[in-house]
Amino acid sequence: MTDMIQNPILPGFNPDPSICRVGDDYYIATSTFEWFPGVQIHHSRDLVNWTLIRRPLERPSQLNMLGNPDSCGIWAPCLSYADGLFWLVYTDVKRFEGSFKDAPNYIVTSPTIEGEWSDPVFVNSSGFDPSLFHDDDGRKWFVNQQWNHRPVARNSKGHVAFDGIVLQEYDAKAGKLVGPVRNIYSGTPLGLVEGPHLFKRDGWYYLTCAEGGTGYMHAVTMARSRTIEGPYEDHPNLYVITSKDSPNAPLQRAGHGQYVEMPDGQFYHTHLCGRPLAPNRRCTLGRETSIQKVEWRDGWLYLAEGGQVPSVAVPSPTGAKKNPEPTEIVRTFDEAKLPIEFQWLRTPYPERIFSLTERPGYLRIFGRQSIGNWFEQGLVGRRQEHHSFRAETTLDFKAETYQHVAGLTHYYGRFKFHALGLSWDEELGASLIILSCPGAYPTGKLEYPIGMGVSVPEGVLDLAMEVRDNDLQFFWRKSGEGAWQAVGPVLDASVISDEGGGLNEHGSFTGAFAAMFAFDITGHGKPADFDGFTYRVL
Repeated sequence: MTDMIQNPILPGFNPDPSICRVGDDYYIATSTFEWFPGVQIHHSRDLVNWTLIRRPLERPSQLNMLGNPDSCGIWAPCLSYADGLFWLVYTDVKRFEGSFKDAPNYIVTSPTIEGEWSDPVFVNSSGFDPSLFHDDDGRKWFVNQQWNHRPVARNSKGHVAFDGIVLQEYDAKAGKLVGPVRNIYSGTPLGLVEGPHLFKRDGWYYLTCAEGGTGYMHAVTMARSRTIEGPYEDHPNLYVITSKDSPNAPLQRAGHGQYVEMPDGQFYHTHLCGRPLAPNRRCTLGRETSIQKVEWRDGWLYLAEGGQVPSVAVPSPTGAKKNPEPTEIVRTFDEAKLPIEFQWLRTPYPERIFSLTERPGYLRIFGRQSIGNWFEQGLVGRRQEHHSFRAETTLDFKAETYQHVAGLTHYYGRFKFHALGLSWDEELGASLIILSCPGAYPTGKLEYPIGMGVSVPEGVLDLAMEVRDNDLQFFWRKSGEGAWQAVGPVLDASVISDEGGGLNEHGSFTGAFAAMFAFDITGHGKPADFDGFTYRVL
């Protein structure tokens, strides 16, 4: 029996996969939205085993997302290789709600994935999901979705704002777009055309796009033309990959990906997906990355397995097997750099929100603005990658007022989180409190499941949370002493998802994090020290 790829290949929040092959190496870039540093790049040599190796947007000159709303920031990066350089195209979305999308697009380059990347070159801001195509004649072409804030559609189908895919030549030496802007594709009747990628084969220009929105109607569509300017004809089946008509398929929300050809002539296509949990059909792991084997028939791509619905198990191209994954990941903070799986929110000035050197062996988080703030938030975490997990940390923190809080949180964004915090109360003294925002859009109003909290001994505490599918339970104990004690009721973990509350999957695009946090709304930056972090699969 052929060894199989098991989807998703990048579990947890890893959407909009752009795949790039250089020799025998494969790279996938995915969206990071408001999480810093920007853009995740994973590497593989067999399409089966993937390793996170880089987040290239790491300097203030490359990316500053202070004030970006939830689910804005880095949308749909495109990674390519040409002329001895890696090219990364990305959008930094500054606005989501209302009639406008302020979406400046940039290009950065580097001779190596793991090296330092250039400062960005601004390209345009006419829409999002940019992509760069390197033609075989040496010319480069920039495509992106064009945004229409007017009430009437001129170039689109199904949604007035998604105004087709626009094309313009890019002059790399001058660092700017040149020549006319052409609207080359209006999409299929499914509508909401976005996520364009161009490639060329046998004299045809092929354009793959995402359509149907990023929810349960999502799809990968395909069109082709003899000239890059079009006109483009649609795929005979319109959609190459979609689960929109198969509500019971294990991989839902399938769409937005990119084609790749292997050296031996095999073909694959990445796509994002979601794995919903019953009974509310919420994808608590966000949008993940999967890959499908495809084949050419009569000049068009089709799933090799037949149909349009993506498979969980896909034939491995090299016979490689999946390496065993650890069921427990224990991280210490002994180095001067965070373990690679950790990120923080928005700011390119991490020294303002945490330090790994002020107290060696600890992650010191400075209490900044309130949890859920869009500017400086003292919060450091890692993705939830399994439907059931346990996270633990040890906290050394002495609050002096109820305006000092530090602890552990299951976090999605401003309107979706549960947090267990060590604080202080006039009657209780040192106390644990739960701050819960279960999809309270647009007010962000908190709920307090244990009221003013429960009194705890002063000193160092161990904190933990367990998520089992849709249920969340917090725990605590005096550090290293005795049994763990549950605190508070079982909370609804399913709201910490794209679909949970408020804007649901059409306006929530990130994923759940297990994170350490501290805030000090007196404005004095009181620090909290965290000794290690454990993530365990349940």
